[in-house]
Amino acid sequence: MTKIKNTAKRAGILLLFAAALHATFYHITGVDAKIADFLPETSSAYHSTSWSKAMDLGTRPQSNSLHPAYSAAPMVLSSIEHVQPQSIESKMNFSQYPKAKVKATGYTAGYESTGKKPGNPSYGITYSGVKVKRDLYSTVAADLNVFPVGTILFIPDYGYGVVADKGGAIKGNELDLFYDTVEEVYSNWGKKTLDVYIIKKGDGKLSEKQLTNLNENKELQVFRQQFTGKSMH
Repeated sequence: MTKIKNTAKRAGILLLFAAALHATFYHITGVDAKIADFLPETSSAYHSTSWSKAMDLGTRPQSNSLHPAYSAAPMVLSSIEHVQPQSIESKMNFSQYPKAKVKATGYTAGYESTGKKPGNPSYGITYSGVKVKRDLYSTVAADLNVFPVGTILFIPDYGYGVVADKGGAIKGNELDLFYDTVEEVYSNWGKKTLDVYIIKKGDGKLSEKQLTNLNENKELQVFRQQFTGKSMH
């Protein structure tokens, strides 16, 4: 009987000691020592299925796990933003201006468009007297009975065009849009039918100074590269 009592007493002491040891471990580390929480198949299964599927779908995996590898990565991905460059159409209200439907073709100052070659005194010189230019405000050719010299148009996908020239083959609502090279004509324009906005009706005159002043408008410099591929001055 005495042996049984001693054995029970020792067992009780051992249980109390184990409980005290567990409580001390939890108090110090903040971790509940459950063996099931550390089974390897739990984390590996999550990584190979939930996480890989979430990456494929671009979504955050659903889990109660607080493993730093899983909680940090989605935050990094979600913080990446693609900043789109501003377009002039998003900043200017062109709908306030009258529209005209035109057939627009690209052209150059070269022989293929004008019949003139470098060395000709009138090479690159428009009917108005200004030199051809591809810029924020580019020189364009039109039927002067429809769009007089000096008329300012906004042409979507091209930019501002100032009527500076005419052409024998240009009749009615037709425009020739200036480009520096034949390659640019083919790659950037070709021939299109579209609506253009009439910003200002011309008075039949245009000077180099007027064209320069238009192209030096400080508020529009940020849009220069959108249409010309050239950086700001």
